Amino acid sequence: MDWKKGRTSKNVQDRRGKGGKVVAGGSILVIVGIVLSLVTGQDFTQLFNDQNLGTATSQSHEYITDYDESDSLAEMVSVMLASTEDVWTNLFQKENLGMRYQPPELVLFSGQVNSACGAAGASMGPFYCPADQRVFIDLTFCDELRTRFNAPGNFAIAYVIGHEVGHHIQHLLGIAGQVQSQRGRLSEKEYNKLSVKLELQADFLAGVWAYHEMRSTGMIEDGDLQVALNAASAIGDDNLQMEAQGYVVPDAFTHGTSQQRMYWFKKGFDTGNLSLGAFNSIQ
Repeated sequence: MDWKKGRTSKNVQDRRGKGGKVVAGGSILVIVGIVLSLVTGQDFTQLFNDQNLGTATSQSHEYITDYDESDSLAEMVSVMLASTEDVWTNLFQKENLGMRYQPPELVLFSGQVNSACGAAGASMGPFYCPADQRVFIDLTFCDELRTRFNAPGNFAIAYVIGHEVGHHIQHLLGIAGQVQSQRGRLSEKEYNKLSVKLELQADFLAGVWAYHEMRSTGMIEDGDLQVALNAASAIGDDNLQMEAQGYVVPDAFTHGTSQQRMYWFKKGFDTGNLSLGAFNSIQ
């Protein structure tokens, strides 16, 4: 992936090691774990049970927002975010989705971070918080993709960013809210199936972004598809469960199997057709 061909985004906030002052009032809104896009495949729904639910409040942050331009990894992630901004702005207009695309902000952090969805640590992996419409990532995760998950390559990181922005698309279009509204109406097993479908659709949307990016700036190169598929396979629930415990528990899946994740990303990558990503079509 020749990311240096792209522009950087203005929607990146760098909180790494800044010691920012955080001022929060009232109770903190804790969003149901299903709408957090945690690509590590870990189940965090128990962290967001009924006892932890609160009321949305505003938070103000005083942080230095500019990243060091010599920080090539931060710059690369910024370029990837900018690409999603360009692609989805055009698609929202082309597909007549009834609104202008409002891009998310991407927050770089180190160790831990406060969001409108509560506090989070780097071990949770990258995630999207719908309450403040921000994607959060500790850039050490990029090293984990290469070392822990054996998924090297810049486009593996691009796939992760595309997946999290996919959750932002779901939020804007009301899909995530539709899923959340089913909580309490369905059994835990059936609701978990919706959770997995939501994640697989985010993979599909990441593929749709890649399809259109490939035909615009020329950042995507031969071999990048396989890099993304390797990453999707590495962070499939079955692969992660086998690595962690030596056996697979399908009812505990949160993001889908390696095969499912690869299939839906490739579906988006091959077609670029949003109509094929209808929520009910995800199996």
